[in-house]
Amino acid sequence: MSELLIEFFSEEIPPNLQISTRKQFKKILEEKLYEANIKYGNFEIYSTPTRVAAHISELPDKIKILPAEIKGPKVGVPEKVLENFAKSRFVSLSELYEKKTEKGNFHFVKIKGKEINSEEELIKCILKSLNEISWKKSMKWSDYEMSWGRPLRSILAIFGNKVLKFNYQHLETSNFTQIEENYSITQKKISNFSEYNKILKSYSIMLDHREREKFINDKISSICKKKSFKVFIDQTLLTEVTNLVDNPNILVAQFDKSYLKLPPEVIRSTLQTHQRYFTLIDHRDRISNNFIVVANKKDEKKVIKVGNERVVDARLSDASFFWEKDKSLNLIKQINKLKEITFYENLGSIYDKTQRLRKMAYFISDQLDIKKEKLEIAASICKSDLVSGLVGEFPELQGIMGKYFAVNQGFEEEVSRAVSEHYLPISISSTVPKKPISYGLSIIDKLDTLVGFFLINEKPTSSKDPFALRRSAIGLLRTIIENNLTVGLRDLIDHLIRFYTEQGVKDVNKNTHLELINFFRDRMKNILKEKRVRPDIIEASLSSQTNDNFLELYKKTLVMNKFISRDLGKNAVSTYRRAYNIIDREKNISKSGPDAVLFKQDEEKELFDKINDIRKAFTYKERKESYENHLKLLSDAKVSTDKFFDNVKVNDENNDIKNNRLELLQRLCSTFNTFIDFSKLEGN
Repeated sequence: MSELLIEFFSEEIPPNLQISTRKQFKKILEEKLYEANIKYGNFEIYSTPTRVAAHISELPDKIKILPAEIKGPKVGVPEKVLENFAKSRFVSLSELYEKKTEKGNFHFVKIKGKEINSEEELIKCILKSLNEISWKKSMKWSDYEMSWGRPLRSILAIFGNKVLKFNYQHLETSNFTQIEENYSITQKKISNFSEYNKILKSYSIMLDHREREKFINDKISSICKKKSFKVFIDQTLLTEVTNLVDNPNILVAQFDKSYLKLPPEVIRSTLQTHQRYFTLIDHRDRISNNFIVVANKKDEKKVIKVGNERVVDARLSDASFFWEKDKSLNLIKQINKLKEITFYENLGSIYDKTQRLRKMAYFISDQLDIKKEKLEIAASICKSDLVSGLVGEFPELQGIMGKYFAVNQGFEEEVSRAVSEHYLPISISSTVPKKPISYGLSIIDKLDTLVGFFLINEKPTSSKDPFALRRSAIGLLRTIIENNLTVGLRDLIDHLIRFYTEQGVKDVNKNTHLELINFFRDRMKNILKEKRVRPDIIEASLSSQTNDNFLELYKKTLVMNKFISRDLGKNAVSTYRRAYNIIDREKNISKSGPDAVLFKQDEEKELFDKINDIRKAFTYKERKESYENHLKLLSDAKVSTDKFFDNVKVNDENNDIKNNRLELLQRLCSTFNTFIDFSKLEGN
């Protein structure tokens, strides 16, 4: 048994690309090893900013390839395709033969059993894996054809204490790793993983990213406890910083206390977003002027600490200047300046957007019973902070700074909060706005964006969504659901289309209304999948939806998913299925409905009355409906339905009576389908 060590040494790779490369290479190589029937013990993958390394233990020196019949291309394909297949299986064309299958005639080849050296298969697996890595961003350099996250300098490959020789593009594997020290690179010969790890440690390089993360986390926690700060470590920042360094050294620095008068979000953004430093919070939840820097080397002369303090002081000085200048600017007077900021080509300016939002405030306030005047004011000023110097310097603080400006200028608390919260939710897992003015503005802002881009046919594709329209739609739906709102999206979409066209935007897409509703339905699938709803129940719910009430759709679906395997759900499904199996075989059932005059038996009348009771209950709309009670009504219909089937002959000799009974069963099924489309449910 032998071990494999492979290392890719490159220029510094950004954290996100580094993490993606780690995950992809491990996953793909595991798949290739499985396909090649290569067993192994443990597979670990590591990375630093300049290297990605994989270590696989207990690999066999020889691999037994069992005899097999391999299916190839279909008979009739071009000769070149056949040649490539034969070449990939190391056989000649004469060794291929034809064989008939259920899907037609195909070429096959028989592979004889044999034993080969593991090196051959390992090289194939590694090269295939490298070629399948998908880079979100990659680079080419010099006159080479290779693409990598950053220029790839060398490949170390050791199997069984020897070099695993192969070429990847212009690079040839070796048994040397490269060490950067004092701005120069030295090479170190490697024979196994233990020696490799030992050499890296001798240069204070921590190869294991998990070990680095734990080290940084523990050091910061220790400092917080020692200096009486809250132990609060931002996990996203910790992950990023972990992948920015390979020799972490934790430094405590500080900035001038006078900057603590700035809004805390400005300080946090300066430290965390722009500089990748950790903010420190005291036990009264106040930001301290102390912060933590994770350097990539020891700072014996305090040069790194002082340098980072100077950078932070400079940035906070700029922020302080803009804060003092911007906070007194009248938000109402800034609205006209929004004409200079383009919303998107062919969709006008941000000013145009605020005018649409102001008009939309009138319509949504009626639907949600919220104060029109306050919503209209919030809609008018919600984008005014975009012209401020502070948001220009810190674009991630748009909305947040608008709230501070609004509070400073005496706007009501509800209005000020809405200016900040209307951007929520900013991700699939972040919180949604909970106050009426905030969620009202959030809904019309997101819907305005969606209508605009659909109107000019800038819709998401299967692989691209450059304007994050899917995220906007999910955010809008989550806001509706989590605030228990009934929103007439169709009417709001119609109003927005009218407002866009009144502003001169060309209605390129005539199907905007229909496509947007379908787009929301597709996003509902994602939301329901997150709730672990069965796929067939999702499909059944969406198929039955005829309105734009997504709160109703959500609640009904969750109720059905909850009770599908309990008596309440089983009774409803079995009742429907029993009736549906009969009417599904009939081709020409009238749609006019059953005639009570033709009922001959009490069971017919009882079932008819039961159906009408259900339909009345479904028609009566309360503000807070109990969909569990609705399902119970369907479930309770089992008693009447069972009596009907036990005592009534559907296929009566009299055609009028037979058709009337079929229409009764059809009415039963259509009533059930107003809850969800029961015919879409599987296995029932």
